[in-house]
Amino acid sequence: MNKIKVGILGATGMVGQRFVQLLENHPWFEVTELAASERSAGKTYGQVMEGRWKLSADIPAYARARPIKECLPNLDCKVVFSALDADVAGEIEGNFARHGYIVSSNARNYRMEPDVPLLIPEVNPEHLKLVPLQKKNRNSSGFIVTNPNCTTIHMVLALKPLMQFGLSQVMVTSMQALSGAGYPGVPSLDILDNVLPFIGGEEEKVQSETLKLLGSFNGAGVTNADMVVSASCNRVNVNDGHTEAVSVRLDKKPSLSEIVAAMEAFNPLKELKLPMSPDHPIIVRRESNRPQPKLDRTVEKGMASVVGRVRECPVMSYKFTVVGHNTIRGAAGAAILNAELMKTQGYLE
Repeated sequence: MNKIKVGILGATGMVGQRFVQLLENHPWFEVTELAASERSAGKTYGQVMEGRWKLSADIPAYARARPIKECLPNLDCKVVFSALDADVAGEIEGNFARHGYIVSSNARNYRMEPDVPLLIPEVNPEHLKLVPLQKKNRNSSGFIVTNPNCTTIHMVLALKPLMQFGLSQVMVTSMQALSGAGYPGVPSLDILDNVLPFIGGEEEKVQSETLKLLGSFNGAGVTNADMVVSASCNRVNVNDGHTEAVSVRLDKKPSLSEIVAAMEAFNPLKELKLPMSPDHPIIVRRESNRPQPKLDRTVEKGMASVVGRVRECPVMSYKFTVVGHNTIRGAAGAAILNAELMKTQGYLE
């Protein structure tokens, strides 16, 4: 099988490092280009990352001697994975799409554009039908597909199998890891012995993205899901892994066992055998003290949502806790999985 050439935009940042790590020896994709800011361009990845590599495993050998280029659409690849900061991602990603590249983006800039898929492959693969509309609307040979916010992904994975029970209201309180703020992230004196009850723009993203993700493709766009979502987002002193306390109102009054069974049976991508796809997208724990980020964030190589404490709610219908890895399934791994789905559906031809 001839591998598809891919590049990484923003390869030196925290999410960029995850892309570099996760794409090593990928069976379908070959990293041929690494791109970053003008300050890094012209140096090798190993030179730039000396003292800056923050993952536990070493820099992959394939990347160490590779030269870094600027984020300009002259890269020798077909697909670019974008780990760019939102401050610069909009212009750069749009430029790549106009020049015929397929952009799988982790940035927020295009997520809520009406003709851009906001994608979780297990949840809304039909939203890829927006791609031809996007190319027509923008007179472009390339296109952009986005993955959601890291908090939204893990919650929505757990919510999707509950849609069959008439999901109408969702309340979520997140306890989000420090790595979600990038590097150097949150000052130590702000987060030690503390919880920060505000993350700029986070609550709005969780609330709006959920409605689009769980909405339906109507032939000309996406009709948002008919539900209400309320989010409260907090930063806590955890390295990796977001924890979310979720309450849901279900109109059809299912039993507790039906809720758990629906979550455990949820595996719509099973037959596709995508390389990054978890064998079980939702893992349900029965212990009273699980899930925990320290114990559960790397389950299924960090690509699953781990659910626990599923129980009745005296205000809503049911409540539960979700833990998920925010830089793997919540960022780089999500964008790679999106590209894998696009390949199986013919969008990378």
